[in-house]
Parts: sequence; C-alpha cells; structure tokens
Amino acid sequence: MNYFGNGSRFGVNIEYAVDKPGYEGTAGCLLNVYNQGLIDEKEFLVYYGDILSNINLRNLINYHKEKEAIATVAMALGYKIRVGTARLNENGKILNFIEKPELEKPVSIGVLALNEVVLEVIEGLRESKRKGEIDLMGDVLPKLIELGHPVYGYITRDFWYDVGSVERYEKLSNQTIDKLLGFIID
Repeated sequence: MNYFGNGSRFGVNIEYAVDKPGYEGTAGCLLNVYNQGLIDEKEFLVYYGDILSNINLRNLINYHKEKEAIATVAMALGYKIRVGTARLNENGKILNFIEKPELEKPVSIGVLALNEVVLEVIEGLRESKRKGEIDLMGDVLPKLIELGHPVYGYITRDFWYDVGSVERYEKLSNQTIDKLLGFIID
C-alpha cells in the first residue's frame, strides 16, 4: 500500500481489502473481498500473487464465457517436478528412477475466471466448517464439481512461473523475465 498507493501514478485505480478474522484461506479471502464491496461483477478474475505469467487474460475470459462456466482454471502442460520420482516393486526395490520428470497432466497456474456462484459455494462451506481455512483449489473447486457446476480447464502454452519462495525468486533470470513479459523487445 505504501508503494502503490491508490495507483494513480501508474494510471490505474487500486483498492485494498483488509484481512478480517473468520475469512482464512484463499477462498475465505475472496469472500472477504466480496463482502467489502470490491467484487461487483458477475464474472471476475483471481490471479495468485506469487505467479508471474504473460497469459492472455482476454482469451481466458472469452473461453470462460463461451463455456458458460462457473469456474475456469488456467492450466499448463509439461510442469517439471522439482524432485526425482521412483517406481517401486511390491518389496520396495526401485525399478526405475526419473530425476525431475515433466508431468503429463495439466497443472493449475494460479489464474482463474470465476462466476459469482462461487461466492455462494464459499459462503456455504464457511458456514459448514464454522472455523478454519477454506482453500479455493482444495475445497471450493471439488465442491463445485460435486454440485454439478460446469468447471473447465483452460490449457495455455503462455509463460508462467510460480515464485512461491525466496529460493524460487532468486532463480529467476531478470533478462528472461523481462523478455517473456514484454519489457524487452528483440
């Protein structure tokens, strides 16, 4: 808040939500923002703060609307696991070992297009849990699917990087990031 202020010096308008007790977890925070009057649209975006990406948000939103989805999760293929994996036999003997393999399944990149129905589901989960965190990916998306709401995955090949920790941040190449995010033109 000290650095960005109201956003006017950057040509944008920034409003802040204050964390309140009883709204823990990624979904609880979203409900808190809504209850503070900062979400007033039927469709809105959630972009996790530790993600860097050049994803085309317009394409994600258009896909979300085209599918008439309640939730659309931006996903990428080819995620490289940071540790090695092994296949074991029944006795625990390693049959093969693959160091830092790429997943063949789509993974969430922390960017979602959501419909206001999601807020109702979060409120219902909050009331049923009474206390504790409510996670958008771990609690809300499974509940939406269970209730039969249309939840879609939007596969993107755009650049994304999960900063997530100081170690991951320190591995970033400023020149690569500048180029991929459009700050440097070839």
